[in-house]
Amino acid sequence: MAAQRVVDTSAWIEWLDGSALGKKVGKQFPEKAQCVVPTIVQLELSKWMMREVGEEEANQVIAYTQKCMVVPLDTAIAVLAADLHREYKLATADAVVYATARRVGAELLTCDAHFENLPEVLFFPKSA
Repeated sequence: MAAQRVVDTSAWIEWLDGSALGKKVGKQFPEKAQCVVPTIVQLELSKWMMREVGEEEANQVIAYTQKCMVVPLDTAIAVLAADLHREYKLATADAVVYATARRVGAELLTCDAHFENLPEVLFFPKSA
């Protein structure tokens, strides 16, 4: 069985946008059974989709994420996120996403520079 992977909001957005970077990142997307989706990523994706493309498309993407392994924010993840926030100076949402990946033992797929060089991160930089 393939390893689980958390897909960060930045990677979802690039993929959904169909950008050149999104095409590269899309090749790294796990199958639904191995795709871990923190609930905070659902929140960020829903906000972005509603703003950029509308409610119908937003609902379709959230429905897709629900077929993946959705991981809600619980106390263990919250406490770990606080530790990771202090250790790596991550923003709250980023700390929750990274803590979720660490908690479930998954790699994090991201285009967000805040995660560059962190352990167990597959980072695809956005071009300048």
